[in-house]
Amino acid sequence: MMNKNQAFPWDHPRFRSWIGVARACQLMQQAMSRAIAGLGIKPPHLDILVNLYRFDGISQQELARKLLVGRSNMSMLLPHLEKRGLIERRADAKDKRVLRLSLTEAGRSLTEEAMAIQTGLIERALSPTPAERCLQVAEAMEDLIHILQTMDADDEPDDA
Repeated sequence: MMNKNQAFPWDHPRFRSWIGVARACQLMQQAMSRAIAGLGIKPPHLDILVNLYRFDGISQQELARKLLVGRSNMSMLLPHLEKRGLIERRADAKDKRVLRLSLTEAGRSLTEEAMAIQTGLIERALSPTPAERCLQVAEAMEDLIHILQTMDADDEPDDA
């Protein structure tokens, strides 16, 4: 129980900053869902497609690690994209247990369309904010990512 001399979490600047980032992220996800709904994909699909666009031939495991999702979550998302003919999975030439992912021509085309929508939405949302301030926020979030990843690594048990 808090006593009356204790500050509430929402009175702290860092808490306010964190809540602001979390709400902005949630609202952007909702706006993105609406913006790309006509393409028949959702934001998690877009994350996969954009990463395959950037890193053609990435393994399923590497993709899951980049997107910070478990393999089971990845296994649920990929079949939808594969059935639509947007991606293909192929066994690695050296290790048949490893699956490599690539966009098909249709996948590449849809990803380019989705990226244009995404870029437009981000531009509309952030255009009132000076580029210098956007970079400051980006740097602060990159610092936070590093801190959280370091904390996560510190919390992992040692293999004894």
